[in-house]
Amino acid sequence: MFTSTQIILAVMVVAYIIVKSLKVSTELSMFLAALAGGLAGGVGIPARHIVEGAFTYLDIILIFITATLFMNLLKESGGIAYVIRGILRKFHRRKSILFVLITILLLIPGALTGAGSVTVLITGGMIAVVLEYMGISKPKAAAIIFIIAGLSAAAPPVSLWAMLTAAGVNMPYVGFFLPLLVPCIALSLLTIFILGWRGKPVNLEKAMKELPEAPHRMNWIRIFIPFLAFLFLVVAGRIWPHSLPVIGLPLMFIVAAVITFSLSPVKLNFLQISRNTVHQLLPLIGTLTCVGILVQIMTLTGVRGLIAITIVTLPVTAVILTLSLVLPISEAVLMWGAAPVLGVPLVLLFNTMGLNPIVALAGMSIIWPLGDALPPTAIIGRLTKDTARMEEPYSQLLKYCIIPAVIIMAVGILMVVFSKKLAFLTLL
Repeated sequence: MFTSTQIILAVMVVAYIIVKSLKVSTELSMFLAALAGGLAGGVGIPARHIVEGAFTYLDIILIFITATLFMNLLKESGGIAYVIRGILRKFHRRKSILFVLITILLLIPGALTGAGSVTVLITGGMIAVVLEYMGISKPKAAAIIFIIAGLSAAAPPVSLWAMLTAAGVNMPYVGFFLPLLVPCIALSLLTIFILGWRGKPVNLEKAMKELPEAPHRMNWIRIFIPFLAFLFLVVAGRIWPHSLPVIGLPLMFIVAAVITFSLSPVKLNFLQISRNTVHQLLPLIGTLTCVGILVQIMTLTGVRGLIAITIVTLPVTAVILTLSLVLPISEAVLMWGAAPVLGVPLVLLFNTMGLNPIVALAGMSIIWPLGDALPPTAIIGRLTKDTARMEEPYSQLLKYCIIPAVIIMAVGILMVVFSKKLAFLTLL
C-alpha cells in the first residue's frame, strides 16, 4: 500500500516538473499533476472530486475579491495618494516616524486582503518613490517592499496560510490575531530600519512632483469612515454575538467598498474597477482553485496521508530545524498549496507534542511568504522589482533580503519551539 502511494506521489511530482519545465503556469501545472495522480491511482479523471476541490476555498476567494475591490476603490478615489502625500508633507524631515508610517501603509492592504501582491500594486509604487528620494537604492527599496508585503499577507485579519492550514485540520480561525500581528509589525519595522537606516530626509519637492495628485475634495474623513465601518462590523459581531447575524468578511468588505464609492470625491466606474479587480486577482484565484483540486486528489489517492505520516514519523528536531528551508521552498513550488499539503501534518505533529497549534502555525505563516521571492514562481518578487522600477539584476533584490529573511526565519522557528509559553497571546 505504501509502495503504490509512493508511486502515485512520484508520478505527480514528475508530471509537475515536466509541465513546469515547458513554461506552463503554476496553476495549470498543479492541475495537470493532480490529473496525473488520479490516473496513476486508478481513479481516472474523477469529475466529482475535481469540482469539489475547485470549490474548497470559495469562501477565501470571496474574501480576496471583496477586500481587493475595497482597496482598489480607495486607490482610484485618490485616498491612498492623499494619505501618502499628507504623511510626507508633515513628517518628511523625521525619518523614524516616516519609516513607521510607511510600514503601516505597506501592511494594511495585504493584511486586509491576504495577498502580498495587493500591497505591492496598491502602495508599493508610491512607497518606492518616497524611498528613492530618501537616497535608498532601488534594490534596497524593492527588498523593503517585498519583505513587508510578504509579512502583510501573513498579518491578520486575513492570513491565507493560517486559514488554509486551519481549515485542513478543522481548527477554527480564532485566536490568531495577536500571534500574527505582533511578529509581523515588529519584523516589518526591523526590516525597514535595517535596510533604510542610511536614508536621508525626503526631498519633498521632487517626491511630490512624481507622486500622483489627490483630488481637492479628498479628506481624512472620507478615508477613515469606510475603515471605521469595517472595524465596527468586525467588533460588533464579537460584542453582540447573539444579537447580530453572522455576515462574514466578504459582506463586511462590500459594505466598506460601497461606503468608499459613495464618499469618493471623484466619479468612479464601479463596474470597470470590479472587472480590473477580478482580472488582477485571476492568478491568485486560479492558484486557490487548482490547490483545492490538487489537495482533493491527493486525499483521494492517499498521497496526502502518506505525506502526513512521513512528516509525523520524522525526528522532531529535524522537522523544526528544516522549517526555514522546507517552508519557503514549498511556497516557491506550490505557492499557497504548501499550506494544506505541508502545514496540516506539521500542525498535527506540533499539537501531539503539546505545543500550541495556533502560535506554532503563526510562526510558520511568517516564514512561508519568503518563498515568493524564489524560483520557479517568484511572482511577488518579480512584481516588486517591476513596481519599484528596479533596473538592476533580480539577484540584487535577493541579496538585500537575506538579513531580514534570516531574522524572520529565526523568529518563526522560535515561535514554534516556545509556542506553549506564548499561548497567552491567543487569549488576548
